[in-house]
Amino acid sequence: MKNKIYDCITFFEENLQFDLRFNILKNYVHKFIVCESNFDHKGNYKGINFKPENYTNFKNKIIHLVIKNQFPDTSDPWKTQAYQREYIFNGLSEALPEDYIMFSDPDEIPRPELLANINLENKYGIFMQDLFKYKLNIFNPYESPWEGTRVCRKKNLKSINFLRSKILKKNLRYPFWRIDKIKDITIFNNGGWHFSDLMSPEKISKKLKTFAHSEFAGEEFSSVDIIKEKIKQRVDLFNRDHVFSRIKIDKNYPKYITDNLNQFRTYIEE
Repeated sequence: MKNKIYDCITFFEENLQFDLRFNILKNYVHKFIVCESNFDHKGNYKGINFKPENYTNFKNKIIHLVIKNQFPDTSDPWKTQAYQREYIFNGLSEALPEDYIMFSDPDEIPRPELLANINLENKYGIFMQDLFKYKLNIFNPYESPWEGTRVCRKKNLKSINFLRSKILKKNLRYPFWRIDKIKDITIFNNGGWHFSDLMSPEKISKKLKTFAHSEFAGEEFSSVDIIKEKIKQRVDLFNRDHVFSRIKIDKNYPKYITDNLNQFRTYIEE
């Protein structure tokens, strides 16, 4: 591959998603930049949960960045999230101007076939991804395709938070005179998978209580018992009228999953 790919992700407690990510993308990514903080986005101490030693097969590909000290400003969880994202620059010193920088939320995995010979003609790219909830095969049609992983060349990367929050598909619908909207964007359809809330009810509860969307921290959303019932009923966590569907795991899934179904039985609804 002429230009190297750096895959950048923040980490909280998404161990399963990272096992999937490393194994699905290992032959396409030069370095995985994993950024973690000792504190959650509300400024509460959480410690370090990512253990590089658990991924010995990828030890030469992983750069684990740790924010040891408290965030400079904990008044707004969106500010701490942005700070953690920008800290990723500390792992990109070796990237060359023409190398590709991808940024994903921890549960978003780009389709590897699209990375094999990627040639980004525009400044930015968005991977449109199928969204799954709770299990590998519980499909969310309401939010699919999901605007997930973003990519650009290192020379065009000014801000990771900008890449995530301002590079949007809807920008392409604005008229030419809206120069405030970035339109230099390539859309990668069938661009991978967003495995959302692929964790225990207890961990989902913890996530809701600590992540930037603080409006969902209350018991009506974060109660473990309520979450268990919503998973059982295959309905939305946020009380939208969304009922998800169970689908068959087929060739649209990553080969790593289809080749190791027994390993993931806990995360497949029969």
